[in-house]
Amino acid sequence: MRFHESCCTRLDHPKGPVLMVRKMDAILPEISPSGSPQPFLPLLAPSPLVPFTNATVPKLSGLCMLNFSAAESLMGITAIDCWSAFAPFLANVICCPQLEATLAILIGQSSKETNVLALNRTLAKPCLSDIEQILIGQGANDSLTQICSVHASILTEASCPVKHVNEFENTVDTSKLLAACEVIDPVKECCAQICQSAILEAATRIALKASEILSMDGSHVLPEYSTRVNDCKSIVLRWLASKLDPSRSKKVLRGLSNCKVNQVCPLVFPDMRHVARGCGDGISNQTACCSAMESYVSHLQKQSFITNLQALDCATSLGIKLRKLNITENVYTLCHVSLKDFSLQVGNQEAGCLLPSMPSDATFDTSSGVSFLCDLNDNIPAPWPTTSHIPGSSCNKTVKIPALPAAASAQIGLCNDDVIHFLLFASSMVLIMLF
Repeated sequence: MRFHESCCTRLDHPKGPVLMVRKMDAILPEISPSGSPQPFLPLLAPSPLVPFTNATVPKLSGLCMLNFSAAESLMGITAIDCWSAFAPFLANVICCPQLEATLAILIGQSSKETNVLALNRTLAKPCLSDIEQILIGQGANDSLTQICSVHASILTEASCPVKHVNEFENTVDTSKLLAACEVIDPVKECCAQICQSAILEAATRIALKASEILSMDGSHVLPEYSTRVNDCKSIVLRWLASKLDPSRSKKVLRGLSNCKVNQVCPLVFPDMRHVARGCGDGISNQTACCSAMESYVSHLQKQSFITNLQALDCATSLGIKLRKLNITENVYTLCHVSLKDFSLQVGNQEAGCLLPSMPSDATFDTSSGVSFLCDLNDNIPAPWPTTSHIPGSSCNKTVKIPALPAAASAQIGLCNDDVIHFLLFASSMVLIMLF
């Protein structure tokens, strides 16, 4: 069995996501400027006996005027990111952000010819169907629009009053917008919000064209216009995509979506009363408490792959919920709960896959199949919250977090059929842990 180093060397972002527990009440994830490259785990699939792509040519409507050839490479990446078996588990982190970026770039690139930054409602539905069929033909999940909650209306201008390129450029300070967003730092942007602020200003400016109530500086909008401003952000992103080549557009759009992805825990927390019974009121029986915690966490592990920063959010959210159920002792430390315990488990050993916090893509190799990167740093204890309130933004803190040590040893494991049983049949997955 061989692993492909290219799966670990093609990562095109700074030196890797890093996490460290400084204090239980002061956790700040940050990219270390001096951090060493981190180990990753490629997930290899499918077996040579399982075809990767459909053999049939997609049946297109013939009605959509989008220039698919302008983003041919991008659509190939999207198909891999949303590969059939993995799309539901990579949706929040990789698949759906990439699909949304692809849609914006397709419309943006086509606006060079059409002079319009949105599709009309008649063409939106067949265009979305065509895009989906093309992606399915390259191996993407056939329920992609449902998985990512994408509807045809997302391709239109919705409530935004501006959709023509000329009107947009006559309304917005395009030089300022392009300067702020042409190149973004995927780490600093999430806190500094240089590009995001420029996008909001531009979206507000064009949104207010439909209103007689203008703010003095154009930077504020009344609450009833928030939906319109949000719709206009899509127009702004498409305009940016028309001014940048697809590759650079992808980096910008994925970097912006990354800021949203890492801010929220995507997991759904089921009822935890059995944990409260086992761990509440001083924990009289540690074995019963940790058994309840293990059972509860095992349900969380079946939901999706998450990033290391999302795992921090999830650990904090769960801890706060447990505190509100009168569990005051640090059950994370007591029961050895780590950040990896919040993500989908992919091995028969403790091999939880935390995806990098930086935007990443799945890759496809003709010999090894589909692979994506997992952060295999040592087990980082989940931080137990000291209060019952959500902590403030980490952007206000100045603590520098160093890179974590690399994994101590290499392992080979098979998929846990209790977690992703059907994937064994779909792809005969093999896990290889690298240094």
